[in-house]
Amino acid sequence: MTATGADQGRRLALPGTILGVGLGGFVDGIMLHQILQWHHMLSSTDTDNIGVRYYPVDTIPGLRMNTLWDGFFHALTWLCVLAGLALLYSRVTTSRGRVWRSRALWGWALVGWGAFNLVEGVIDHHILGIHHVHGGPYQLWWDLAFLVLGAVLVAAGLLMRRGAPAVDLCREAAAR
Repeated sequence: MTATGADQGRRLALPGTILGVGLGGFVDGIMLHQILQWHHMLSSTDTDNIGVRYYPVDTIPGLRMNTLWDGFFHALTWLCVLAGLALLYSRVTTSRGRVWRSRALWGWALVGWGAFNLVEGVIDHHILGIHHVHGGPYQLWWDLAFLVLGAVLVAAGLLMRRGAPAVDLCREAAAR
């Protein structure tokens, strides 16, 4: 990658990573919280490590509190997507079509998604213990698989980004 290509790749790193964090959070929240209903933000507070009051999801008050905290979680992931898009827009004034097709951008997005899984998994599942991927007798294995998925996403994103051709953000502007 040329110096210009490396510079362009670095310009995509922060917006792509933040976008990936938000999109990864949406996948987690939509798939695991809502569709599969394996957990909610506070669904394991009966066994947590910090003493949060228990909010069982099989009661109306418990489900209301869990839904409220799921909403805060989704609001945060939505803000990450907006921030990632805003940063991307501010850094790319031409060649937007090539950027959206860029392996560099989507590689960084995978890095962000994987980083989300690793941070959220370590903090919420292991350190705080406020919820688990899928509670029950095999919850540790589900939590570890979530971390492995995060590491695989980071590695795949770095590999994808590494082999990405340079996106010349000035090519269209120079052609005008």
